[in-house]
This record gives sequence, structure tokens and C-alpha cells, in this order.
Amino acid sequence: MAKEGRVFLRGMSSEQYGLKEFRKEQLAAPRVRNDDVVVDDAKVGHSGDSADSRTWWRIGPGDDPFLTQNIQVHFVEIPAGKSNHGHGHQNEAAFYILQGSGYEIHDDQKYPWSKDDFVVVHTDSVHRHFNDGNETAKALVMKAKSTWMYFQLIQQGRSGPIEDEERFGPREDWSQIWTEGVEDKVKVVKPADTVWETTRDGRVRVIASKDTPHVRVWSVDVYEQEIPPGSRSAKHWHMADEVAYVISGTGESVQWEVEAEIAERYYARVAKEPTTWEFKADDTVYVPQNHQHQFVNTGDEPLRLLICQNRLIKYLGYDTVVYLENAPEFEGAQAAAATA
Repeated sequence: MAKEGRVFLRGMSSEQYGLKEFRKEQLAAPRVRNDDVVVDDAKVGHSGDSADSRTWWRIGPGDDPFLTQNIQVHFVEIPAGKSNHGHGHQNEAAFYILQGSGYEIHDDQKYPWSKDDFVVVHTDSVHRHFNDGNETAKALVMKAKSTWMYFQLIQQGRSGPIEDEERFGPREDWSQIWTEGVEDKVKVVKPADTVWETTRDGRVRVIASKDTPHVRVWSVDVYEQEIPPGSRSAKHWHMADEVAYVISGTGESVQWEVEAEIAERYYARVAKEPTTWEFKADDTVYVPQNHQHQFVNTGDEPLRLLICQNRLIKYLGYDTVVYLENAPEFEGAQAAAATA
């Protein structure tokens, strides 16, 4: 946990050209975390909390042991009738409402939300979260904040006057440098706005991706997956790492490490035996970069997962998912369609 301040961006260093030791240390860290692991309790260096609200971090760049900074995950709780402080940051943040109801004030506009909604805090937003219900509101927050930090998009803080104001001219509209049409995109996605589909990976509903251009999210892909008792997702392979939050159920994350053999070109060498990580409701499960993996439902109720990836990795040339084994539900649907 951060003792003296908040880590916004983690560096990498090595005495040699390769970073094998750095990756080995990452892969040695436990990949399932629950509330026994609070890597930052927001007592230092956070502008958003009020005397009533509570924030605690599950995954972030200041973690020890370190998992990733591609996706940062934390929780926010606001008691009934309360709010946090208004503040602003350049990075996006995506909230999944786990419990309660309330509304956002973003740039002087109101956005109501309730349980199971997906709420976007857009780029360069001045925002505040309010609970107008009769129970504590709890949200899971997912973001790629370190990406903004790396590009020096670091102008953030609570509302207030600027320093040395006489050096600067009058206010101008900041939004004029945003992508054209971005303000018309949706910032609250309700379950009814999404569609459950049986895909090669199983039953999923996409909440935000490059294929949902109407949603005001640029940096993270988020989807929900439901796996029946005794079933599993596809075994598949992608370069991006991911974090899965377990909404309900129990299961295992089965992961095969992929080593790079650098010869006359890159070759993938896949581990013969996987590592297996057991999880339960309210856990987060981490799948490292460049792994083959699948989720298995080991319980007697449907397993519900909320899965997040950093979309920006896909724009670096890694936008393919290789399916090594389809989900049983997809195979069943294909067989039924063929029979029909």
C-alpha cells in the first residue's frame, strides 16, 4: 500500500536489454485478489473522496506484488443520501454499478444510474457521484489511467482557481479539441441496451468495445460473461492482459504461459501444463499478457464475470483472438443450427 503518496505510473528498468526478470516477477504474483488485498486505501493522494465516501484499490501501478498498470481496478462506496467530492481528471473511468442507485454530475449535466448500469466518466470530465437511494451504493471502477499518465495528460485535481492567474487569458471552451461528435455518445449503458449472444467464447454481452461506437469509451473494452454450471469458456489466446471481476459464482481460471523464442523471427512456445487459479464471488482474477486461458464454472450456479481489457493494446497491432477450443454452448448452438 502506498505510504507516502500515490503511484500514478510505474517504471521499468533493467541492467540488461531483456526484461525477462521483470516478467518473471510479475508472473510469480498471485493472480486472484479479494478484499483481503487492499493495495491502496485512498487515505493519501486521492482528491475524490469526501468524509462520507470510501475508495479502495484492488489493482494499480503502485501494487506490491505488481500485476499490471494496463488496467486499474478500484471500488467506490457512497452511503445513502451522500456524495463524494467533485474533481476532474483527463483520463476516462468506467463504473459498473454493483449496488444501489444515484446519479452523476458531469460538466454540470446529470446522469442517473442504478444497479448493473455501466457509467462512463468521459475524458476531461469534472464529475461528482451522488447516492439518492436508501442503501449504500457500490461501484467497480475500471480504467487505463496509466496510459494518460505516460502521455503526460496529467492535468487533474479538485475544482478551484488556477495558480498565477494573472499570467493567463480568459476562459475558453476546452471541448473544442475533442474528437468531433464525441459529446453525442452514450455515457450510461443499461442492461436493456445490450444483447446477450452465444459466441465462440460462450454467452456474452458486450458493454463497451470498438464495435459499440455509440458508447463514449475509447480506452477499455468491457463485457459480461455467463457460464453455466459444469461448463467453461473457450480456450483462447490474445496479447492483451485482462481483469475479470466475479459478480457471482465460483470457478477456476486456467492459464497457459506463452514464452517468446526469438530466432530468425518470433515463435510462441506454450507451457505444456497450465496454472490454475480458484476464485469466488467478489474476487478479481488477473490474466497476464500473452497467455492462453479459459474460465471454468466449478459451482452449482451460473458463473457471472465482468471482464475488462485495455483497448489501446489492440491498436498496437494485436486485435486478433485465437480460439483453440470453443465453448460447449457454441458447439451446441452450431449443432442445433445444422440439424435445423
